Amino acid sequence: MVLHPFTTYVLRNYYAATGWNEDNLYGNLTRSSEAILDFDVPTGLRVSVSKAPNSLFRTTYSLNALPTLTGTLGYIFTSCELDLKNSAGVRLKDMVGRFKVYDQPRRPEERPEEWLAGERIDKRDYLMSGLIHVPSGRLDAYYTTRLSRTLQASVSAITNPHSTPTRPMFDGSTGSGHLLLGLQHDTGRWCTDYTWDSDGGLWGVKVLRNFGKLANSDATEDNSNYSGDTNAGLKRVDEEDAMEGGLRGRISAGAELFVGSEKSAGVSLGVRFATLHDLDVTRTQAVPLHPRTPPSQPPTIITSIINPITGQIETAYAARASKDLSLCSRFTFNMNSYDSEWTMGAEWWMRRKPLSSTTGSEHEKLPELGTLDNLTIPSTSLLATPNHSGDIQGVIKARISTSARTSFIWEGRFRSALLSVGVVSDLSNRSTPITAIGLELAYFSSDA
Repeated sequence: MVLHPFTTYVLRNYYAATGWNEDNLYGNLTRSSEAILDFDVPTGLRVSVSKAPNSLFRTTYSLNALPTLTGTLGYIFTSCELDLKNSAGVRLKDMVGRFKVYDQPRRPEERPEEWLAGERIDKRDYLMSGLIHVPSGRLDAYYTTRLSRTLQASVSAITNPHSTPTRPMFDGSTGSGHLLLGLQHDTGRWCTDYTWDSDGGLWGVKVLRNFGKLANSDATEDNSNYSGDTNAGLKRVDEEDAMEGGLRGRISAGAELFVGSEKSAGVSLGVRFATLHDLDVTRTQAVPLHPRTPPSQPPTIITSIINPITGQIETAYAARASKDLSLCSRFTFNMNSYDSEWTMGAEWWMRRKPLSSTTGSEHEKLPELGTLDNLTIPSTSLLATPNHSGDIQGVIKARISTSARTSFIWEGRFRSALLSVGVVSDLSNRSTPITAIGLELAYFSSDA
């Protein structure tokens, strides 16, 4: 689903609170284009309710009423306090996968030192969660912790005691089990992700290299990349420069390799070009640009992924055409089978219409509130309705491909809950063009 589950919302707030940069991963290289082209449409009817009784512990429940009756019960616990919003007040952009040009790569932040009676009492941050599926009895568990400033470890486990085992579980017992271990090493410039999967004994490594300047690099290093002509606006001279008439941006390149115990392997290579924010280009500005000021260049992300073994090539181009409209196209081609597919999608954010101000001639159209001793009391700006021109009411996403499959989804807010409605259709099937339709309602509150 496009709406992030409550668990994902808590996890992202945990990363932000601990200073970990989840965007600097090879697995997230194509996140912006996937948000427009690969969004999930809810199937049937789904309702989820979550509660945060304090700043450390949270509970979550969900119910799938259609097409079958299933549900989940889960909990989340963190070692650090998180500032979570209610579903009525959370930013919709924080709960929806969307097109975004991410900030400059940065080195993970270090937790401030804690002292007590002259001794350091620093604690290790961690997050743990558990989820049980009803009535299948499947258990999902996740644990992640920071080992150091640049190291983070994670453990994921899935057990299903009622399913037929295809191979022994990771603990040697009967039933179906799955264990995934991960270790991430992020220095800002380089990010390496090591994984081990118990399903087939799969070992994997992912590497991402960022070119250009880091967001939290030393000031002396930053100053060495500028020329001394103040009248020229301190032109950049590092690898983030652009040719005349081109886009200014940074390049990230990476690769992944997986090797299994059953003589299976997988390889992929990827590269991404992302434009720079205006503040990255003009670092001499002490005050950010006005929100209504158009960017000097359209926010753009270009990605390309190549799998040499399967012969799959995937290239995507995503850009923000206006303040609330983003477009993306992707072309996939297989060199072995000559199969190809072209997909195009759009993302449009809907805002509340601005209310006209009550100044000038508009005062003459306002009704009178009353009279006192033949003195008319007109309506004033203090009694006028506040302007909500910047409030986001929802987002519409649509995609279509050469395979004749189309998807449409609307996500927004319904009173104090988040609502998602979508439909999937197959234009090549004239008898049943609608293949899936669904509605999802999410509500969560916090007393922290």
